[in-house]
Amino acid sequence: MTILQEPCADGVILTGKAAPCARAAEPWVVAATVLGSSMAFIDGTAVNVALPALQAGLGATVSEVQWVVEAYGLTLSALILVGGSMGDMFGRRRMFVVGVGIFAAASAYCGLASTLGHLIAARAIQGLGAAFLVPGSLALISACFDESGRGKAIGTWSGATAITTAIGPVLGGWLIEHLSWRWAFFLNLPLALAVIVISLWYVPESRSSRQGRIDWLGAVAATVGLTGLVFGLIESSRMGWTHPLVVATLVAGVVALLVFLYLEARESYPMVPLDLFHSKGFAGANWLTLFLYAAIGIFFFVFPLNLIQVQGYSPTEAGAAMLPMILLMFALSRWSGGLVASYGARRPLIIGPSIVALGFALFSVPSIGGSYWRAFFPAVITLGFGMAVSVAPLTTVVMGAVDQDRVGTASGINNAVARVAGVLAIAALGAVMVAQFGSHLTRRLNDLTLPDGVRLELQANEIKMAALAPPDTVAPQTATAIRDAIAGAFVGSFRAMMWICSTLALVSSAVAWRMLPDTEPHRSEAQQTSGG
Repeated sequence: MTILQEPCADGVILTGKAAPCARAAEPWVVAATVLGSSMAFIDGTAVNVALPALQAGLGATVSEVQWVVEAYGLTLSALILVGGSMGDMFGRRRMFVVGVGIFAAASAYCGLASTLGHLIAARAIQGLGAAFLVPGSLALISACFDESGRGKAIGTWSGATAITTAIGPVLGGWLIEHLSWRWAFFLNLPLALAVIVISLWYVPESRSSRQGRIDWLGAVAATVGLTGLVFGLIESSRMGWTHPLVVATLVAGVVALLVFLYLEARESYPMVPLDLFHSKGFAGANWLTLFLYAAIGIFFFVFPLNLIQVQGYSPTEAGAAMLPMILLMFALSRWSGGLVASYGARRPLIIGPSIVALGFALFSVPSIGGSYWRAFFPAVITLGFGMAVSVAPLTTVVMGAVDQDRVGTASGINNAVARVAGVLAIAALGAVMVAQFGSHLTRRLNDLTLPDGVRLELQANEIKMAALAPPDTVAPQTATAIRDAIAGAFVGSFRAMMWICSTLALVSSAVAWRMLPDTEPHRSEAQQTSGG
């Protein structure tokens, strides 16, 4: 999970069918959904900042650290649409509470995990809980508020989750720095208890009156497909691309995803109705989302590693490093929504990702050292401004590309695409970064006078990347030179990632230019009458 809200979250709320609850219950619904969403946001942000400490504490390679992130993202991405459907069928409050309970239990398991294998398993269970929790929080607001009150509820939910998104990395970093990475997970337990108590006592139950069934076969095929691809891509760094297990899982992943498409085309109640993609605007919006959020996903995986392991930031400082971006997006949220009214959605979605691409390019400039304000702040602000320009118009395009009675489904799909993009990017580009690091490290070690045994030992463990340490047998001066070589190799691979991210953002801009309709801006009746 990134530290940004996925696109169309507000759209999912806005498009639901309301059977308004009692006025007295409304503030409790908002409180429960804000706290529940905050659990997911704080956990995701804290885990990103915790990765270096986790890698050091458990002696993990970068591939193993990738699994800590991917195990959560896989189950959430594959099952989030099913989780929303189950809430509609079996009760939105019930599935929301079930999700919070699973998420809390898995958080405790994460905090108590004694091995990396246990932590990865616990993260997968967390993702399962989030697959009920995340859509459930949106659905409860949608079901409880009528059109007159829903806008205010959305504003409260969006503002509160923006605040928790902002404080999450800082709070998580402080806990990691002063206590342990385990407290990044234990933090969820009191929040979960409060959410469950409020939900059971004050939040009314609701469910959809529409007929339907759960697309279990589609969910299984999607899960197997994503898992196969992610496993093959991540483990290729350790096993090599020609290893039979890597080849087999990649092939199995592709086959399972083809089966998923086959099933969805024939299922009466598919989790992903493929006919929505007949709309060029909807297809274009999702391709744009895939490329843009792939770049965002890998960025938020590697940036904390750079700050903490190479630049020497504390976890708290690393958590605070992205605060200006989040605050800028929050401050410009109303303004960015007005861009659609003034210019239509296509132009902001060409310009916004282009600004994001510039932001990533600026992240490739700093080397090692230098103040945050000169090295990273300009890039952070540029990236935040580009995302602020992009997010609201993207939601508008998705909701405007399909019939009114299907905008909820369309918004949910686009939200899921953003999550899948991050999962696949971390797997695929993580492998590329490891290869880049190895290439840079080999060149730098060749410039040093080292015994062959030391050189081979370092190269054999290059998958640890910036967490790689000089052997204990070398002299202090040599150890310092090796550390410099490791840090320099990481910066070289980080720069390569930033240029890849920049390219992905430019591709998303090109998708907007080629695929999105050039619609007229939405104008008020007063403007139309006056000719303004």
